[in-house]
Amino acid sequence: MIHAYAEEYLDDAMRNLGEAFDYAASACKVNMDEFIQYFIAGKYAEQFGNGNPKIVAGMSGTELTINVISEAGKNINFPEGRTQYDYSAEYWCGWILAYYQWYTARSFKNIYDYISMAEVYKLYPTLHEAPEDKFVDTVNAIISGKIGTTALQAQRKRTGFTQKQLAEKANVNLRTLQQYELGAKNINKASFQTVMALCNALDCRAEDILEY
Repeated sequence: MIHAYAEEYLDDAMRNLGEAFDYAASACKVNMDEFIQYFIAGKYAEQFGNGNPKIVAGMSGTELTINVISEAGKNINFPEGRTQYDYSAEYWCGWILAYYQWYTARSFKNIYDYISMAEVYKLYPTLHEAPEDKFVDTVNAIISGKIGTTALQAQRKRTGFTQKQLAEKANVNLRTLQQYELGAKNINKASFQTVMALCNALDCRAEDILEY
């Protein structure tokens, strides 16, 4: 499966985005939804999402927050950052968001289009001790519910295949198939070979599974 960037930067990315959200919310008194809006509107979210080492590992989360808020033109007297951050709910929100973005390769803007940080925060009590993939599955289900049924999902259900059966018959990675069905990956940008393999397995035309 293709992730957003090299896994070697993931730990730094998760730790620093966790620190950024904790510092923004706890020290700067900027709520997480406001902060992520500044983050997305500026130049840092795209670079972070692409795994730019200077952004995900070359600065601390505190420095990232200061840069994001300053770039947004907000006049804040920034408190001194801590050298260590507790595993607070706010920290977890940034930490797990970084994992989800890396794992799915969605942009932060695309993620935020479907789930707010307030909604992520509500998942903390039940998911903060669960494996990261549990969060991925939960958020994918939330997004899927908001998007509705994709053409691929509808076609698969008409044939009676489970996702696993279709993935095996078409020789397509199961997680990739799930992402196409959820809209986490754009099936219109899939390779010709992948689309044809799915069509052959489903005995349908490309027009039946692409999105218009």
